[in-house]
Amino acid sequence: MNRHNIVPFGTTPAGETVYKIHLQNQDLSCDILTYGAALQSLVVPDRDGQRVDVLLGYDTLEQYLQGGCYFGATVGRVANRIAGGQFELNNVSYNLPLNDGNNHHHGGPDGFAFRVWKIDGVSDTSVTLSLHSPDGDQGYPGNIDVEAEFTLQDSTLVLRHRAVSDADTLCSLTSHGYFNLAGHNSGSAMDQHILLFAHAYTPSNAEGIPLGITQSVERTPMDLRELLPIQTHIEDSFPQLVQAKGYDHNYVINGNIVELRPAAIAMSDLTGISMRVDSTMPGIHFYTANYVSVDHPGKGGCTYGPRHGFCLETQFYPDAIHHESFPSPILEAGKVYNHSTVFSFNNI
Repeated sequence: MNRHNIVPFGTTPAGETVYKIHLQNQDLSCDILTYGAALQSLVVPDRDGQRVDVLLGYDTLEQYLQGGCYFGATVGRVANRIAGGQFELNNVSYNLPLNDGNNHHHGGPDGFAFRVWKIDGVSDTSVTLSLHSPDGDQGYPGNIDVEAEFTLQDSTLVLRHRAVSDADTLCSLTSHGYFNLAGHNSGSAMDQHILLFAHAYTPSNAEGIPLGITQSVERTPMDLRELLPIQTHIEDSFPQLVQAKGYDHNYVINGNIVELRPAAIAMSDLTGISMRVDSTMPGIHFYTANYVSVDHPGKGGCTYGPRHGFCLETQFYPDAIHHESFPSPILEAGKVYNHSTVFSFNNI
């Protein structure tokens, strides 16, 4: 690896070298790790032209190995939860490892977020990482080849996820970035504003497993269709918010799946940074970092805590394989999984 924007980041206990790739254009810069295909940083200009890193993350590989928060990671084979770690596909039952109580979560204890990906192509403004996951990996059927492409285009970061399997399998990839538009080290993000282009969400039980229905957000604190401070309703005595200790819910993005369409807008009054999220995915999981531990070590010697960031994870709905009314996460043999999510930045 002799390109000027690729540097070693550390070595895993298994002896694999992890690299950091720096991308930059006139407007933005970011760092991507081959460990977990993780976004380590994303630096954007504030209203005064100062550069602000808006992503929570770690400084060392050791911290990523021990972290447990999925900071910036590419999550798969299936993002979010599968109830009971079990599903049936083509009349065959599959059992997956349980790593979230009674459930399988984010691809399992050795999911894609914990793998060293391969650099397939790189330029000053784009990198493509790839990963091969063999048949039976974490219990899933089929050999699957996955790509994660990160590209800076003007004031946008474009994420493209592609996958092909040689057998029917499940696939739902997401980027698990924790955003704080006032800066990763600025403390609580709950005074920042959020808008979701979603008329409905999927209510869940106490284990985060959807009840199998979509429910209107109308006249509930789940209604985020107008730009409001995140903290406006987060402490309401609404059962869905109480059991999740805040927002930790999948929202149904308005419009047609596969079409790139608006999913979310977030903004910080402090920095003037505004972020818009567009995606081809059916759902977006809004998570307010409720379970990040107090004094969690972060970049530059700072510490993070609960609600110091928020996630906007574009995805198939959680546990979709068990609910016929949900968009299907099944990737058929030979078909191409091809989804994009675009983060666009501006100043207010």
